[in-house]
Amino acid sequence: MRYSILFILTLVISITSCRKDFDTIPSSGKLEFSKTTVYLDTVFTNVGSSTYMLKVYNRSGDDITIPSIALGKGSASKYRLMVDGMTGLDGSDADAIGDGKIFPNVQLLAHDSLFVFIETTADIADANPADMLYTDEILFDAGTLQQKVNLVTLIQDAVFLFPDRTPDGNGGYSYENLLLDNSDPDSNIYGFELTDAELHFTNAKPYVIYGYAGVATGKNLIIDAGARIHFHDKSGIFVKSGGGVQVNGLPSTTTALENEVIFEGDRLEPSFAETPGQWGIIYLAEGSTNNIFNHATIKNATVGIFVDRQDPTTVQITNTQIYNASNYGIVARKGKINGNNIVINNAGKSSLACILGGTYDFVHCTFTDFWTNSSRQSPAVYLDNTYTENEIIYVSDLVANLTNCIIYGPNNIELGLNRNNSGLFNHQIKNCLIKFNDTNNQFSSNPLYTSVFALSNNNLMSNNTTPFDPKFKNTSRNNLRIGLTSAATGNANSNAPYYINLDADGNPRTFPNSDIGAYEHSSN
Repeated sequence: MRYSILFILTLVISITSCRKDFDTIPSSGKLEFSKTTVYLDTVFTNVGSSTYMLKVYNRSGDDITIPSIALGKGSASKYRLMVDGMTGLDGSDADAIGDGKIFPNVQLLAHDSLFVFIETTADIADANPADMLYTDEILFDAGTLQQKVNLVTLIQDAVFLFPDRTPDGNGGYSYENLLLDNSDPDSNIYGFELTDAELHFTNAKPYVIYGYAGVATGKNLIIDAGARIHFHDKSGIFVKSGGGVQVNGLPSTTTALENEVIFEGDRLEPSFAETPGQWGIIYLAEGSTNNIFNHATIKNATVGIFVDRQDPTTVQITNTQIYNASNYGIVARKGKINGNNIVINNAGKSSLACILGGTYDFVHCTFTDFWTNSSRQSPAVYLDNTYTENEIIYVSDLVANLTNCIIYGPNNIELGLNRNNSGLFNHQIKNCLIKFNDTNNQFSSNPLYTSVFALSNNNLMSNNTTPFDPKFKNTSRNNLRIGLTSAATGNANSNAPYYINLDADGNPRTFPNSDIGAYEHSSN
């Protein structure tokens, strides 16, 4: 059973803030408030808001009684209040837990204050069609002594996608599950398969997904430029074998990223804008095909994109940003990826991890990891031709080409390489700027690393002796653009096949002296 924050706060405050009645006089209409208007952040239609607080002060020297605290729209209001641990009357029984609409005879000591907690759950039909705002007032007292505090919430319409539920016969419900592997009837997860009518995401309304939205064998999920996809906790997209996803974002001309396809959580409050791990994964299962990401922003996931054993076709990822993944930005297990103008930052483990081999080609990408939420032990980029499961080591050939990429972060070693000699490990890393400060010379004789830093590869190894600094604009805000004095400026290999005409912002690259990484430098 789910309880609202207001109900929990009721129990806590009623236990800790009980007080005896005292002699009072009626309020004189001179209450003071911490805010004259309480703005509740944007919420989706029929989805409950966070809880917001208003503080009410009695600055006088008298103990007072406020004859009533009530919502202006009364019992029809979509707001709910809790006043100093009380939830008000329910309209029928003054001793029952109320509905948070009306509170008679609220006492307040001299030079004291009380708390009002506010929540809302409103439908788009409740909002003013001109501005999509839902409003009400908290009324303190009545008549000439009445004082008001305004309440304002923006309601956003959305397309909600979620698993079906059916009564279980015991007063509860059973929920639809998504079968992940058609050959394994036990491979279930809370989710559902998208119907044919749901396989086209447009930019008309945001999408809010509960559970994992499955793309079935033989089906393709098409996502238009400008689409906004929001995921609830432990939700994501699962593309089955034979299925595919095409993210068709386009360049944007404003900071609103009007043509970008954005994947993020369903918490719209500003305090959640950069919070990692709010939802699950975009999972491209073994055998999924024709997967394309262009001009996509993937924020606040557990893993941005998981590429699993891509045998039929190569995943194409271009002009894509992945930020604040609590585990990995991209993790590929025996995957196939072609990527350019990819920017990844702030992952709890690695921004890019390619394991159990695979085939990878990355050009003009920025792989950084300035994670600060905990101690990060893994490098920003990790390449490995093994994978261990149930203490069994699996090995598969790895072919990885990284050209004109920045591999950077605050740790000494931001490039990790691991090879099992029973499999191929063919890595060509050229014209990259790499943070690699081998203070203890533990890798000085390792051929995996000495080959990377051979002079012929033209890599810039940033260490204590030669601190090649990319001079990013603002790593804490995921701004990995560079300026004129960056060590990456003018050091890329701009010859075919490495020449990518435009950078991640759509700016033309300078030939023949373009810059390492996803962005060309700016002069400001």
